[in-house]
Amino acid sequence: MDILLVDGYNMIGAWPELRQLKDTDFAGARDRLVKLMAEYQGVHGCRVIVVFDAHFVKGTEKKYHDSKVEVIFTRENESADERIEKLAIELNNVRDQVTVATSDYTEQWAVFGQGALRVSARELLTELSEMRKSIEKNLDAISEVKLQARIPLSKEQTEILEKWRRGEK
Repeated sequence: MDILLVDGYNMIGAWPELRQLKDTDFAGARDRLVKLMAEYQGVHGCRVIVVFDAHFVKGTEKKYHDSKVEVIFTRENESADERIEKLAIELNNVRDQVTVATSDYTEQWAVFGQGALRVSARELLTELSEMRKSIEKNLDAISEVKLQARIPLSKEQTEILEKWRRGEK
């Protein structure tokens, strides 16, 4: 199984939509990132873990699931980078390929040394954008397909039935 570890605040600081949102609604920016990662998880079927630094949320470590995305707020005095490095070591094995999403150059090299792959914030955003375009294209193609009636109907009859279906008179 593929595993994507995401440095949450790194993505928020790098993606224009989230960077703008964090100025007015910091929690909203976090929630939006998790929703985007849920979409990513739904399409790719991989395990997604988003890690946030504790320095923005004081107290003990917190973990929860939102959709199928695992969200971790690190312990106080533990950075997201430290937790991501630990997770990269723990989760990397013969069956699982770990990829870390961060634009922190030092972090990229640290996890790369642990056998994990890396993807920058910009690359992940581009992948999300391409994924969403592909989904929209598929939905457009599906909506263009018109069902054919088994009984041949005239255009008038089809329009009457369509009005009935919509509850119009």
